[in-house]
Amino acid sequence: MHSARSNERYVMANHPCFSESAHHVSGRIHLPVAPECNVQCGYCVRKYDCVNESRPGVSSVVLSADEALSRAVAVCERVGTIAAIGIAGPGDPLANEATFETLGLIRRYQPMAIGCVSTNGLALPDRVADLVAAGVRSLTVTINAVMPETAAEIYLWVTGPGGERLRGIEAGRFLLDRQWTGLRMAVDAGLVVKVNSVFIPAVNDFELPAIAQLAAEYGAHKHNILPLIPQNKFRDTVPPTPAELHAMRAECGSYLSQMSHCKQCRADACGLLGEDKDMETEALFARMGEEYEEAVC
Repeated sequence: MHSARSNERYVMANHPCFSESAHHVSGRIHLPVAPECNVQCGYCVRKYDCVNESRPGVSSVVLSADEALSRAVAVCERVGTIAAIGIAGPGDPLANEATFETLGLIRRYQPMAIGCVSTNGLALPDRVADLVAAGVRSLTVTINAVMPETAAEIYLWVTGPGGERLRGIEAGRFLLDRQWTGLRMAVDAGLVVKVNSVFIPAVNDFELPAIAQLAAEYGAHKHNILPLIPQNKFRDTVPPTPAELHAMRAECGSYLSQMSHCKQCRADACGLLGEDKDMETEALFARMGEEYEEAVC
């Protein structure tokens, strides 16, 4: 395991999501091996996928751990700029054992890549040690509230400790406790942590600065405020304007360094941020060689 300080320096310099400069030259690949989710966010719909869709949670296919490894190795060999190999869905990675099987394979066969995971944080306190053991170096936790009442408006249900579905204030209180506890544990374990927050006007906008302040106090390294994509419960909610988003990032930036180049990637994203390649096509080209590429071009 890398020391916490050396890991922080390396991730902050080379991971395209953590570094404004690195994202121009360093790519990432998201391996969609985690279909199950333990939370239903009011802004999330994962069941649709088409050529015109590009948003968080969407994936064209769910891979097994072995398929994911083959895909990652092939794409890394062909693309050559992949610095980070992550798991971000299409469900919650920590609710899927395939996540840890895949991470173990990646650590063995692609040891130089930055292993990263994105999670809603519900299962994080129970899985921090597993993430470290699997070689994960960076983590993104989506936290959208500090008050249970606000969380109750955002989340439709949360899986409780016995597998039951919690709703309302009870769900909000349980989820927030797990998220913030897990965040502190992850930082203490030496992971480089980014907090994502979805900006939902008139719902959690007044809490975003408090999230940034508390995340900084807990040791998070970066904050990423994402504009709402209207769907599900919030399908009729007007998302923040670019000016509102910029102003919110400026306010929250007084507490914690802000990410401003996020592209709200799919669960099967591949390549440079904003210049995604088709993961399956790239892997196919890598397997079949340049002759195949020349034949279809």
